Amino acid sequence: MEHYTSSIGLCGCLSSVERGDFRKGSESGRLVIGHTGKAARRLCPTSLLRNVGSSYSEEPGVEKSLGWRICSMAKLVFGMNQSLDGYVDHLEMRPSPALFRHFIEQVRGLTGSVYGRRMYEVMRYWDEDRPEWGAEERDFAAAWRRQPKWVVSRSLKSVGPNATLVEDDLEAVIGGLKAQLVGEIEVAGPDLARSLTDLGLIDEYQLYFHPIVLGRGKPYFAGPRPPLRLVASDLIGEDVIRLTYVPA
Repeated sequence: MEHYTSSIGLCGCLSSVERGDFRKGSESGRLVIGHTGKAARRLCPTSLLRNVGSSYSEEPGVEKSLGWRICSMAKLVFGMNQSLDGYVDHLEMRPSPALFRHFIEQVRGLTGSVYGRRMYEVMRYWDEDRPEWGAEERDFAAAWRRQPKWVVSRSLKSVGPNATLVEDDLEAVIGGLKAQLVGEIEVAGPDLARSLTDLGLIDEYQLYFHPIVLGRGKPYFAGPRPPLRLVASDLIGEDVIRLTYVPA
């Protein structure tokens, strides 16, 4: 289980998305409602919805003849296990059985995940079955393999199954994923999260606090960010608290 604690999971949608589908200036709709605890919503042309399969509903007051409907945007969520003093050393935080079951269900519900190179290489532990695994490890591996992954790296030349390499134009690619997909997309890794925070793309932060103090290591927040607003706190298992924040 220790390999998994480096990155945590946050309904099934497109199986893969090519980078070329998302270019600057190719907006799919304009925002009509700000970010909330749910995914943001926007006005989308019905022709686009038929193409990408987004869920939508009619908005009162919007003329049907305009060919627009309300549809959901995907939500980008950055969540990780960490110590009470804010460090994310996964080797120091093995999940309890209750927490691991929580992660299995969470990753099953993901639309996909966005990784930096180092975090993706750690998580590839789950790409091949291992004889020492029990039923829960196999369940997690199956869920992880099914989800689409986007790997942000200029040094990798290839990626594994169900993964797409993102070499440049991070803002356009990830912004495009949010516009085209629905559900939750996990962001894995503090450095990648900082880049996406600076671009204003992360919608939610989930901090899983374990009852340990490390005194050193890599912090959850790799840099300063604007104020946040607490929207939820949850006890998971006996001793892990998840605090959920959104931009204030």
